[in-house]
Parts: sequence; structure tokens; C-alpha cells
Amino acid sequence: MGDKTMTAEEVVSRLASGMTLGIGGWGSRRKPMALVRALLRSGIGDLTVVSYGGPDVGMLAAAGRIRKLVTAFVTLDSVPLEPHYRAARERGGFELTEVDEGMFQWGLRAAAQRLPFLPVRAGIGSDVMRVNPELRTVTSPYADGETFTAMPALRLDAALVHVNRADRLGNGQCLGPDPYFDDLFCEAADAAYVSCERIVDTAELTKAAAPQSLLLKRLAVTGVVEAPEGAHFTSCAPEYGRDEEFQRLYTATPWPEFTGRFLGGDEAGYRTAVREWRKGRER
Repeated sequence: MGDKTMTAEEVVSRLASGMTLGIGGWGSRRKPMALVRALLRSGIGDLTVVSYGGPDVGMLAAAGRIRKLVTAFVTLDSVPLEPHYRAARERGGFELTEVDEGMFQWGLRAAAQRLPFLPVRAGIGSDVMRVNPELRTVTSPYADGETFTAMPALRLDAALVHVNRADRLGNGQCLGPDPYFDDLFCEAADAAYVSCERIVDTAELTKAAAPQSLLLKRLAVTGVVEAPEGAHFTSCAPEYGRDEEFQRLYTATPWPEFTGRFLGGDEAGYRTAVREWRKGRER
């Protein structure tokens, strides 16, 4: 127990090159972008990234920080294929393991339960097995004798996720319509770091909200970072939607230019640069 609050920079100081890093959220929704930006400001690289990918993957790939990516997709939702990811993939910037969405979930679940694999029907009879020849199948020991994909555990050295609210002990609350699989990312990791829109007292987490919204348990969380608008430019419902205009700017801007304009300083500098860009559009 105890106070687990820290800064984004303190989180990154606990990470290291060569780690397997899980990043929560889904596509361009509720991604821990403040933590990703802090990671980009560091020299950490050679990462194995495990993610239902969005701009987190696109940025880390463009910056050359990824050695291997494990994913089911990399999308910006309103932009079907993340363009910076695509460019990095086309130039052979990293190794890719691409699996079915359900297989990905089962890999996280196996890791969370400390199992080496879990059987899943997804993948059987599809090209997933062809493009991932290292995958194996397993036959039911019972009378039916059905064959399943043996999805290996996606064990993580560390996980980064973003939620609406959290307390100082590490309990996290999701107030949006979809929790995605952030709880599994945390439980599958040796260390889990949670950014949130607002840190509140523990008693506030149970006020005017369904108990099911208490997504993250303190036992699975290592550190908590208060990061208002920490998912920008992705969505964090019901706090804010995806910043579609800024996302379009991101997709249309060459990576070195985008980095120089928005990622050259700290998180406060990023917010200032975004505000200045927005004011410039209003003139």
C-alpha cells in the first residue's frame, strides 16, 4: 500500500532499453500519450511493444524505438492505418508479430494468470497460423478432441495505461463506455504505471459510479501519474473526444517536423504548442 504517485519522468526512469512494454487503450482511444511522450523524450529504445496499436505505436516506430511489435492492428480509428507506423514498417524498421484481436486478449489473460498459454479458437483455419509459424496448436484431452490455437502468454516487463480517475494507492476508474483491456495489461506486467485525468480520494471512486467502473486494483499497479488531458490527441470519454483536427495534422506532418514542433520540450511545452497551434487556426 502507501502513496504511489509519481511523475511521468519518474515512470520513465524505471524503464530500460530492451524491455517488453505493454501499452493500453485501443487504436486512438484512451492511450497513455503523456507517458508515451515522456518515453520519447528519453533515450530508451530496442523495445518489444505489445499494444492494440494507435499513435503510441506510430510515434515510437517513427522514432526508431521499437525492435519488435506484437499487435492485432495499428489504427487511428478515423484513419484506418496509422501512417507513421506504415512508413516505419515499409522500411523494415522492426519485427512484427500480428495476431487476431481475440488471440491478443488471450495472450494477455494467460500472462495475467501466470499461465504459459491459453487455448483459443481464433486463428484456426486462418492465415494467422501461416504468417506466425512459431504458433502451435493443442488438442483437447477430453472426448471431443477439438484442436485449438495455443496462444502464448504476452508477459510484460512494464505496462502503461490511462484512466479517468485514480487514487494514490493505485486503484483506477474507467468512466467511459469501454474498459478495453487495461486491467489485463496491468496484471500481465511486472510493473504497471497508470496515468489519469485526476487523482481523487479513495472514497470518491465509489460515488455516483457503478462498481464495475473500478477497473484497476491497487495490487496490480506500481505507480500513478496525474496527467490532465494525458490521452490527447486520443479520446478519453467522457472527459473529451478524439482531437480529430490535431490527429489530421499528425498524420499529414513528416515525423521530424512534428517532433520539432510538438515534442521538443516537456509535457507543459507540448500543451503550450498545441494551444498555440489551435490559436493560429482560429485567426
